[in-house]
Amino acid sequence: MKIVVLGGGSSGEHFVGAYRRLDTEAELTVVERRLVGGECSYYACIPTKTMLRAPELAASAHHSDGAVEVGALNVQRIFAWRDWVAERDDTSQVKWLASQNASLVRGDGVVAKPGLVVVGGDELRYDRLVIATGSTPAIPAIDGLASVDYWTNVEATETLEVPARLLVLGGGPVGCELAQFFQRVGSQVTLVQGDTRLLSRVDADAAALVEEALREDGVDVRLGAQAQRVSADRLFLADGGEVEFDRLLVATGRRANVGGLDALGLEITRRGIEVDERLRAAENVWAIGDVTGIAPFTHVGKYHARIVAYDMAGRDARADHRAIPATIFTDPQVAMVGDTQGGVSSTWSLQSVPRLSTYERPKRPGFVKVVADPERRVLKGAVAAGPESGEWLQQLTLAIRAETPVEVLLDVIQPYPTFSEGVFFALRELNLDL
Repeated sequence: MKIVVLGGGSSGEHFVGAYRRLDTEAELTVVERRLVGGECSYYACIPTKTMLRAPELAASAHHSDGAVEVGALNVQRIFAWRDWVAERDDTSQVKWLASQNASLVRGDGVVAKPGLVVVGGDELRYDRLVIATGSTPAIPAIDGLASVDYWTNVEATETLEVPARLLVLGGGPVGCELAQFFQRVGSQVTLVQGDTRLLSRVDADAAALVEEALREDGVDVRLGAQAQRVSADRLFLADGGEVEFDRLLVATGRRANVGGLDALGLEITRRGIEVDERLRAAENVWAIGDVTGIAPFTHVGKYHARIVAYDMAGRDARADHRAIPATIFTDPQVAMVGDTQGGVSSTWSLQSVPRLSTYERPKRPGFVKVVADPERRVLKGAVAAGPESGEWLQQLTLAIRAETPVEVLLDVIQPYPTFSEGVFFALRELNLDL
């Protein structure tokens, strides 16, 4: 059997590894136009989280009540750390594919007809096709933008420059993380967001804490500001305002890479390729990760890869998206999982959790919020804003996925003193007898 994987990013790579554990005989070919390992490894998750770490350490020292004194940040050492982690050399990943007995073909893959992918002059016939082509930055239709040498996350994670005045267009996770980084290393950052708040798809209380933190760092946050046109060094807003900049960073979302697939007759919406619960997009065609638009996270793409590997190998596997975790690596960190709309909820302040007193002084605001289905008496969602919340909230990812009764969760012994105690306190305050 011949399997072609369009896209050698984290989702495509993970499929190769997952499927090889189930089938050592199939002929696997990966088509990748850039670097094997994908956007996350080289231009997104890994470099940005590395960039954020040192400024976060310095900020933490300022919350030690004077017990720790910190000098100036060495931004070039930060960039060197980032480049050491991100590498932007996929030699090791190419070797890994070879170790999995998977061939690599470099270039843009186009489906000429069902069963045939063309890459330049090469023709790749397949019995089964996995589409893992990912996403790219969505660029808004703003007059004059095409003539500006703007950054996306790619340029922002490659740069050795700290712009004196950086304009960040977009207040989603990428915009907020990079705005905070560049402000903390010396830029004067202006963040322009069309919505009336930051992080439009995140819990409003958590978004408000991130906004407060950005403003405290010195970021000029402009909400409800509509970009109308742009020149080489200036953004003109619909209300008549102007923002001058030395560099412009566009962080206005992502779009699915669906080019070269017309011959398959797939159902493609504004979100991406439509798939069923097995991630099937058509007969003998599966789509995974960002290209589906279901949830643009690396860990979701890897999860999809495992589902498809099992399904292709004849196992009964279906994707369950009820408990998708996500973390925004701002300071404070924001973690969320599941559905936080409706149901019965309760919130517990981290300032009332003993661990925070041992962690920082003065204590900054943070919280844990849990949302339950009162009829089934199980959690359906949760969100936390505070130190390392992406680590300790994940016990609730399992709780939601396993539909663990709230009574059992309340009987779990949380270690002391940890932020995890906040989970117990929030659960304790749930009123499920309403």
